[in-house]
Amino acid sequence: MDLKFQHKGTDEAELEITSFMSLMIVLVPVLLLSMTFTQITVLDVKLPELTGGPAVSQSEQSRLEIRVTEEGFKVFYPEDVLVKEIPLLETEEGNGFDYLQLSQVMQEVKRQLPEKRDVLVLSNPNIDYQNLVFTMDAVKSYKTVVATSVVEIELFPEISLGDAIKK
Repeated sequence: MDLKFQHKGTDEAELEITSFMSLMIVLVPVLLLSMTFTQITVLDVKLPELTGGPAVSQSEQSRLEIRVTEEGFKVFYPEDVLVKEIPLLETEEGNGFDYLQLSQVMQEVKRQLPEKRDVLVLSNPNIDYQNLVFTMDAVKSYKTVVATSVVEIELFPEISLGDAIKK
């Protein structure tokens, strides 16, 4: 038995993609416009070294410290010598940290100590992470206008973190 298949005059059907292409023409720009562009910034942070001895080195005696507490900022230099206490800023939303004044104090300290690059940021355990990041940003650098362009001036880029111990 010999079976032969014959195709009887069937025309090849073309794919109709016009409506799909119209959808893509509208969808791609809408998706691109709704996309949020984010910038990820990495902060280099050093943890304090674990030393078992009671001896205090010369660099530790002359270290710059910022203590972040529920009452605000306290800037110390050298160790345990209070330079400036910055209380919380009262706003309509409630109390908040005064990062602008902290930045101004750090600028003045930098004018007095132009060679110093390191700072120790000490915080209480109940300080929000976001407040700690804003503090590090205020200590690291500040923005100013030079010749009609905004530039970032370095203050203390070598940041170490630690726990604030009440004395």
